[in-house]
Amino acid sequence: MTAPGHGAAADGKALAASGVADMALAAFWFAVMGLFVKLAGASLPPMQIVFARGAITLALATWMLRRAGLSPRGNRPRLLLTRGLVGSAALVSYYFALVQLPLAEATVLQQTAPLWTAVFAAFALREPISGRVGAALACAFGGVLLIAQPAWLVGGDAAADVPLAYALVGLLSAVLSAVAYVTVRRLGRSEDPLVVVWYLPVVTLPVSAPFALAQWVWPDARGWALLIGIGVVTQLAQLALTRGLARQEAGRATAIGYLQVAFATLFGALCFGVWPTPASWAGMGLIVAGLCCAAR
Repeated sequence: MTAPGHGAAADGKALAASGVADMALAAFWFAVMGLFVKLAGASLPPMQIVFARGAITLALATWMLRRAGLSPRGNRPRLLLTRGLVGSAALVSYYFALVQLPLAEATVLQQTAPLWTAVFAAFALREPISGRVGAALACAFGGVLLIAQPAWLVGGDAAADVPLAYALVGLLSAVLSAVAYVTVRRLGRSEDPLVVVWYLPVVTLPVSAPFALAQWVWPDARGWALLIGIGVVTQLAQLALTRGLARQEAGRATAIGYLQVAFATLFGALCFGVWPTPASWAGMGLIVAGLCCAAR
């Protein structure tokens, strides 16, 4: 017969292992989402993709709210709307970066968001920044420079493999995501997670609608399949992410999420024949090293 303490420890290990699997699954689905956005962006405007994603995820989020018997208004509607606006801006920036940049580079730039979250949390939530996080920020910044290779750094007039303007858009998506994460942490004290999630497509849909309709391109069967796929896999990723964070320590869970970079690199090579340049490999290595250092 197993002692009670041993049984609880075994259950805890099993739960943690399940959390690891959930986070790995979330990384995979987020990478698939990035691949679908990249493929859809070959024939559809980015804002139309954002609009379609918002419509599909709003339908799914509304269904989940009704199933849970929750009111969508929440307790702090102004802060919820702020979270929706910032999250929508981050989403638009990320999708533009995915369409314009190689898949691996766009993904790794977005993965700097945890570091910016630490910076903003220090000011907004009074959470101290450790020396390790400061070193990680320096590594990430160096990695971004290696990926973008601006002319003022590498010399010459030739354009870099990754245009600086689009690299900055990718970095902006990470910064805006960090602001959204800090806002979500504040909302977590008073709001149900389903309500917080619901406000993102609620804001994204009307914000993206004028731009999407002005540039509307009627999708073919492949385009519709990709748009629906983007909405569905995003929801799958969010569900796996939520389960993983509930079952695994935040630092370890975040580090496991960096598998998304590996998946994105693999998808970029297999689907587009694009392998990162040596400088991009070095830059991604610096960013991942900094992220893992901070996550510890």
